Amino acid sequence: MPLRRSTVRGREFGDAMRELLRAAGLTNRAAAELLGWQEAKVSELLNGKEGVSDVDLAKLLGLLRTPPDECDHLMALHHDAHIRDWLQPTGSAAPDRVRTLREHERIASDISGWSMNVVHGLLQVPDYTWHLGLAKPLDELDARVLVENRVVRQTAVLDGQRTISLYLHEQALRLPVGNADVMAEQLHHLLRLSVRPYLTIRLIPTAFGPHAGLAGDFDLLKFKKIPPLVYVESEGANVFLEDQASVGRYETVLKSLDRTALDEVQSRKLITDIIGEEARDDQVAQE
Repeated sequence: MPLRRSTVRGREFGDAMRELLRAAGLTNRAAAELLGWQEAKVSELLNGKEGVSDVDLAKLLGLLRTPPDECDHLMALHHDAHIRDWLQPTGSAAPDRVRTLREHERIASDISGWSMNVVHGLLQVPDYTWHLGLAKPLDELDARVLVENRVVRQTAVLDGQRTISLYLHEQALRLPVGNADVMAEQLHHLLRLSVRPYLTIRLIPTAFGPHAGLAGDFDLLKFKKIPPLVYVESEGANVFLEDQASVGRYETVLKSLDRTALDEVQSRKLITDIIGEEARDDQVAQE
């Protein structure tokens, strides 16, 4: 049977099935023996080969005591695992839409991102994320989940195991989020992060005018063994682009931003200048 091409859906399906097996304390062979299968059948299912029926998948999910919502999600992924590009409606019933991005960031060897209006998610302090969530508007429970998911994501990605290059527009640093204390902590956090050897933060000053990133925020993820992909987050959906022509267009945008942005030293100076300006404005307001 032919092997399916590696896709975002296929990788999420395979990773989720392997995690269920680990949680159940079962190897591929042990699961196969309990179901009366050959071990190769479990391997074929996990690796996305054609020909594994829904009935067989349901038997394995039942053996692994898979929760109903996760079961529905994995059945849907199994049907579409060969399809490239993935539009995930924000209001869909999948258990955790954040995990697709989180899992691909975890295996990425290089991440490049652009954020125009707010500080990039990988760089946000919790209070900043909290106030962004309330502005969406989310209720307090959903805002708390947003903060928790973002902290988990940052912990996994900012570990020095990959190179990260993030481009921010100056207006993202000047947009007031929360109060003056929140903004001060956020800006100082950027300075602390900016000296990490694997992380590059570069700014596009407002004075530079129009730039290549006007279409909106995105992340480009590169890997050692699979083709790169682009992640775009919007109000109604999260989108993963795998078509290499589309990915190439975003690579062109990043090359343009790289030519336009301040270098790292200049970017740190601009952040420091903004901190000083906001401190003076806050002092004036208190007088």
